[in-house]
Amino acid sequence: MNQQLGKRFVKLIFRLKQSLSRGHRELITAAASVVVCVLLLHSIGLLQSLELAALDQFFRLRPNEPPEERITIVVIDETYINEVRSWPIPDANIAQLLQKLNVYKPRAIGLDIYRDLPVKPGNQELRNAYNSMPNLIGIELLANDKNFSVPPPLGLNQDQVGFNNVLYDLDGKVRRSLLYWHVDNQVHESFALKLALLYLKSKGITPKKAKSNPEYLQLGKAVFTRFEANDGAYVGADNRGYQILSNFPKPKCHSSKELCSFRQVSMRDVLADKVKANLIKDRIILIGSTTPSLPDVVFIPYSSSLMGIGKPVPGIELQAYFISQLISAAVDGRPLLKVWPDLVEYLWIFVWSYLGAVTIWWIRNATRSLFCILVSCFVLTLSAYLAFLYGWWIPLIPSLVCFGISAIWMTSRIAHMQQELKRSKEFLHHVINTIPDPIFVKNEQHQWIVLNEAYCRFIGYPNKLLLEKSDYDFFPKHEADVFRQEDDLVFRTQQPQENEEEFTNADGQTHQIATKRSLHKDSAGNFFLVGVIRDITQRKIMEEQLKRTAAELFHSNNELKLKEDHLRYLAYHDPLTGLFNRKFFAEQLHESLHWAQHNNLLLGLLFIDLDGFKQVNDTLGHKTGDRLLMTIAERLSNSLRASDTVSRLGGDEFTVILRAIPDVQIAGQVAEKILSSITKPIVLDGYTIQVSASIGISVYPYNSQDSETLIKQADTAMYRAKRLGKNRYEFA
Repeated sequence: MNQQLGKRFVKLIFRLKQSLSRGHRELITAAASVVVCVLLLHSIGLLQSLELAALDQFFRLRPNEPPEERITIVVIDETYINEVRSWPIPDANIAQLLQKLNVYKPRAIGLDIYRDLPVKPGNQELRNAYNSMPNLIGIELLANDKNFSVPPPLGLNQDQVGFNNVLYDLDGKVRRSLLYWHVDNQVHESFALKLALLYLKSKGITPKKAKSNPEYLQLGKAVFTRFEANDGAYVGADNRGYQILSNFPKPKCHSSKELCSFRQVSMRDVLADKVKANLIKDRIILIGSTTPSLPDVVFIPYSSSLMGIGKPVPGIELQAYFISQLISAAVDGRPLLKVWPDLVEYLWIFVWSYLGAVTIWWIRNATRSLFCILVSCFVLTLSAYLAFLYGWWIPLIPSLVCFGISAIWMTSRIAHMQQELKRSKEFLHHVINTIPDPIFVKNEQHQWIVLNEAYCRFIGYPNKLLLEKSDYDFFPKHEADVFRQEDDLVFRTQQPQENEEEFTNADGQTHQIATKRSLHKDSAGNFFLVGVIRDITQRKIMEEQLKRTAAELFHSNNELKLKEDHLRYLAYHDPLTGLFNRKFFAEQLHESLHWAQHNNLLLGLLFIDLDGFKQVNDTLGHKTGDRLLMTIAERLSNSLRASDTVSRLGGDEFTVILRAIPDVQIAGQVAEKILSSITKPIVLDGYTIQVSASIGISVYPYNSQDSETLIKQADTAMYRAKRLGKNRYEFA
């Protein structure tokens, strides 16, 4: 499984490298190499102890939770053992304790003491107590070898027995809880689980198969993800039975004098009726020893200490932690401790490895890099801690190690590259100064790093002024854009390229040049673009002269015809808008009237004058005004039929001849269409301009039968439209 995930991770990184630039590919290669090495260390368990120690510190740093009011521990302490002067405690004393507790109606009672042998006196009383208390759970110790097992209490039903086997990590601490265990072809439930189920049963919560995964246990709001051998920081851990990672609660102290654990009362006080009923009623009561003379203690994450020796907790308190975790998850939805899938963990570690490399690569300043590294480590640790508070155990130590190693490796890499870069620059400077052609050398940031004397003379600037600068600092933008485009092509393809370009020197003289570019790489992986320039200005001048001579010979025969066509066009067209001019309009109107009279058809004449044009001309200038007139002319042409004629008389005045209209209303509809087209906003030089028009309409033969009268009536109607509010049309 892990091998398959590893292959998928490598394929994912490979695809990512292919889609990125060369610089990013190098960073990804470095980060991925570090990740592979660290994951190899992780796979053999070298990081396990550090990761578990970090997890312990998260437990210690987590904020206190509300006091656990569902569990009370009845402790058998050293004082009581000294009083009875016997261990094991006689059955009569245990029976009396159980009877005293049962009076207050606890939800469940857990007897965390091995009672597989009778201890006189009182064995029969104890058996009677067992039979009268269905909410009592005893313990047994399971083992595949019978010599190492401890049977359940004598006289207690098998369904009232749970095992209290504890799982220890390599450092001797308990961080996992065993819920079920299959021994001798029989499934056994743990002591903590049985007590939790008794408590949850009264709330209507029973074990179910999880909907998300039928192999997982669900209790109320919680799904208990089964622990696997390589979950989290574990490597090949013992994963027998049904285990879960323990998210130990941290109950708030009941008082300043008590430890932050669970409510405890002594067995002696219970037998003397000195314990309040509310500490027993409807609670889970755990009975166990806390005496130092009977070393039933374990180490848990809260036992850790940065300074000094860790403090263990009694075994009975460990069971209280287990029970509290189960109930809180089922009833309150308190998060359980979960881990990410392996592939997600690998990607998380890779991201931090990549960030370590990128931080050094882009900053390249010792003080700022150190600050960024410290901040990044803090952010990573804080992220892992916040995720822990929400029930996620994500890789911290592998991520920190990858981040640090990537940063160190990249620091060493940059130092080596800078050393090699210095040597390469010295070598290139020595070589290219012996060549008479202008030569430049650029780095991957498109900066000049080496220039020969011929190039400095050609451009007209001293060497010191040019070094570490780019084309955009000395050339016109259009020339610098061409240079950058050609440079990028060579860096991308890593193939030599030759291109003809313009080159403007410090004196403002523009040369035609042919530049041959090629890519070179030193032993440290630094790439250099070397360009060799040839001045081809004189050759280009001769080529242009030859082209002009050939063109003159070729066009000499057609020159007269073109001039005639051009003069004819100028005679009848407006030079600005390309529309017909006043002369053509007059001739066309006379001809159209004759045609309408001969065919007994109507003819419409529209006079159009723009509203607000003068303001545009005055505020934005004549150039903008001219471009506005050209746009209006285009919109007028697009609004008419091919048989209609639109002309510009001058300024902002236009005319339209509508030939062969069926009735007068058609002329009004055309005018509305023109108004709608003209009033649409026009964007010129970043300004949004909106103008309108006033239109006057005369119609042959209703208004007149001669052209002069039609023109006067249309003009008069147009001025009436302006007086009536503009952006409208009026009939004569």
